[in-house]
Amino acid sequence: MSSADEYDRSMNIQSHAPGYWPLEAMEKWNDHKWQLRNRINSLEELESKINLTREERSGILLSGNKLAMSITPHYMNLVDKDDPNCPIRRQIIPRIEETWEDPAELSDPCGEDSHMPVPGLVHRYPDRVLFLVTDRCASYCRYCTRSRVVSGVGEQQLETQYEAAFEYLENTPSVRDVLLSGGDPLLFTDAKLDRILTRLRQIPHIQFVRIGSRIPIFLPQRITPELCAMLKKHHPLFISIHTNHPKELTTEVQQGLIRLAEAGIPLGNQSVLLKGVNDDVITQRALVHKLLMCRVKPYYLYQCDLIEGSSHLRTSVSKGLEIIEGLRGHTSGYAIPQYVIDGPGGGGKIPLNPNYVVQHTDNQVVLRNYEGKEFIYPEPNSMPAFLE
Repeated sequence: MSSADEYDRSMNIQSHAPGYWPLEAMEKWNDHKWQLRNRINSLEELESKINLTREERSGILLSGNKLAMSITPHYMNLVDKDDPNCPIRRQIIPRIEETWEDPAELSDPCGEDSHMPVPGLVHRYPDRVLFLVTDRCASYCRYCTRSRVVSGVGEQQLETQYEAAFEYLENTPSVRDVLLSGGDPLLFTDAKLDRILTRLRQIPHIQFVRIGSRIPIFLPQRITPELCAMLKKHHPLFISIHTNHPKELTTEVQQGLIRLAEAGIPLGNQSVLLKGVNDDVITQRALVHKLLMCRVKPYYLYQCDLIEGSSHLRTSVSKGLEIIEGLRGHTSGYAIPQYVIDGPGGGGKIPLNPNYVVQHTDNQVVLRNYEGKEFIYPEPNSMPAFLE
């Protein structure tokens, strides 16, 4: 299938009721509170809707020991009930492979706990902090980097100390950029999120505030005009969404993203490279093209973190480089994310790129373009031949 075919096939997907829900659900489908109340949280609920494999059934029975299962009706309607390899299904339904042990995997793969000056605030980079404001999400990704603290059933509890965090920020003038994450900050009420943003805006040296959220994908009904009007008060404000597959960008999601963009909020997307979900050029090209149509800049493509129980979802670094090379020169530069690995144990984001430098000497750089052709760029300290 060509990239154009994949794009066209995924462009007009809707997640509206009924799908797996009765017709009467249509009346409340666009109410985000109804969506949250009707999430699928148990084996019995899920088994009544789709045909589970033995691996999935066993994984669900054990999921309460690591990371809870929770699926919004909106997102559930994207799941293929008969295909265990459905890219949506692989992201959201537990599997027995989550119990496999791999000595390379870590409970805290990004080393966040060791960079917390106060509980809930991660200060790894000189001018940026990560503020973990909640441990709850609308739905739970099976490759969650923070599965140790997210959903309330992991091995740790997130005990964010808000006042201590605000005091630390007030007393640390090197911090100019705050990222709200968790969990998902957009699960908060408008009023609660407004209070947090207002408090941050009262700190003079904080220039940028960002929100990391999968709510626009799991629960687009939450992106209301009232929410956007509130967020608009706190510019410059940026939002990073998390989308992995073009099928996730439904018409409802697109409407929500455009609503955020029209509120003046720059939007970027962070994808995780996942085996059997998006580890091929055709899917990635369709995804990034569709993101641009939703007014979202593809920002990062993450190599899947070494989170415990994720080996069945991880693919090779060479596959990620192959994807970037398959995008470069074949689509707009705006559509190409930066491929990164979060250095295991707390090294931060490390960019990875295909090798386009064939040779580099004091006099010149030999470069390879996307077609494999070579070009010479003379270094400024080299003398043109006609002057020698």
